[in-house]
This record gives sequence, structure tokens and C-alpha cells, in this order.
Amino acid sequence: MCLADGMDVGGLTPIEETALLTQYARALDSRRSRPILGDSLANEVIAKIDYDFASLAATPSVVCLVALRAKMLDARIRAFVAEHPDAVVVDIGAGFNGVAFRVDPPPTVDWYSVDLPAVIALRDELLRPRDHSHSVAASILEADWVTTIPGDRPTMVVADGLFAFLTEPMVVTALRSVTGHFESGVIAFNDYGPVSQVNKFLGKLATSRKSNSPHTQWNFPGFKDARIPETWNTELTLIEEASVMNQSDSVLFPPMLRLASRMATRIPAIARKARVLQYGF
Repeated sequence: MCLADGMDVGGLTPIEETALLTQYARALDSRRSRPILGDSLANEVIAKIDYDFASLAATPSVVCLVALRAKMLDARIRAFVAEHPDAVVVDIGAGFNGVAFRVDPPPTVDWYSVDLPAVIALRDELLRPRDHSHSVAASILEADWVTTIPGDRPTMVVADGLFAFLTEPMVVTALRSVTGHFESGVIAFNDYGPVSQVNKFLGKLATSRKSNSPHTQWNFPGFKDARIPETWNTELTLIEEASVMNQSDSVLFPPMLRLASRMATRIPAIARKARVLQYGF
């Protein structure tokens, strides 16, 4: 989809453009006869953007995996907010994600969407304002990105699709910023297990052979053992490792991915390739 009168995003850098693929995948899911996430707002946002989304070649498998991991993260945010009605939710690498509208927390919850300045500027134009929602234009690699966010309330930090585009030292820095500022809470993010050069190559083929493929920005090597982040940061404690492949919605996957989801029940390495992790602090 590319609209002549849509918003121009040509000024985004390659790393900033990675936000387009996940939003486009959520939009494509919303158009399916049986959507997994069903985020109609994502489709509205994509319709406002002037960009050659076909160049991203978001395959049915990518669409389903992006939609289902978002649905899983949404459920975990809702559970946290239900337990902590005075919570702060921090979406790092928020891109154009309308998760706050999907979760729709009570007005006692403050929601912070954090991303690079150029992305936040576009986000604020594309998404309608929401009470108790705040935009933070900053890199999470800067030491002071957390200073505008309250640190004395129960906090849930969510990263949907972000860490794949950071190096391991960058991820460690981000996690330490979180535990160093917020008194208590949970950090939840999606993970792909160990990511080899072969994985990266196949990822490029799965989305796009063009130079603007988000997979050209992939930097994180990943990890097999979900307890590895506990060794990076002693403030973290693993509280959940949940595979996307093992969810009931996997019946809505395309045939080959559905086969992989069945195999994942017997082959842990497949289950680790698409998982949601939660750590308490």
C-alpha cells in the first residue's frame, strides 16, 4: 500500500524503518477473515503512510508471528495492570504500535511510549492522543531516557521486536537502566533464541531481498537458556518463558508454520525461536 497523499516517512533511517514492518504485519493480520490480534487501528495507521510496504514482503508466517506475540504481550500487560491498578507501563521501541488502545488500561495507569525522536514525531501525528499516555523521544541507550518517567510505582516495561536490532551490550545497558530507575516491576519482551548467520539469511529471504529489509538491521545473537539475562543483571528473575508456537491460536498459522508449531511440542529448539519472556525485578 502506498498512498500518494499519505504521510512521507522517507526521512527515517534504516533502523527507524524497522517499526514499519511490525505495524504492517499487524495491519495485514487485521484484514484476515480470522485475525489473531485483530488490531484495526494498525490498518488505519498504515493507510496514512506513504511507503512501499510491498517491498517489505511480510509473509503470512511473519504476519502471524508478529500478531500472536503482540497478543501474548497484551495479555501480560492486562494481567499486570489488573494486579497493580496504579501501574506505569513503559513501551520501549514503541514505533507505531497501538498497544495502549488495545489494552485500554484504567485512567489510574500512566503509559509511556519510548522511541527515537523521528519515530515519536511521526507516531504523535499518526495516533490520536490518549489520556494518561505520554511520548518519550529518546534512545534507550542514553543514560537519562528514564528520568521523565516515575520510578516509584509498579512498572511493566515491554519491548516488542526491539531487542533483535540491538547488540548484546546494548540490551544489557537497557535492562540495567530499567532496574536502576524503577523500584519494582516486570520486563517482558519477545525473543528468537540463538540467532545464527543462517537464521539471519533466512530472515532476509522471509521478508525481503531488498536492502531495506529490517533483517539487515538484525544485531542480537540471542541466547538458548532463558536464564542468561539473570547473569547480565542480578536484579532480574525469570518468571515466564512462553513459546508462541505452543499457543492455541497457532491453528490459524499457515500450513508450514502450523507444522512447525506441532513439532515445537517435541523439539525445544523450535519453541525457542518464537517466545515471550518475563523477568521480575
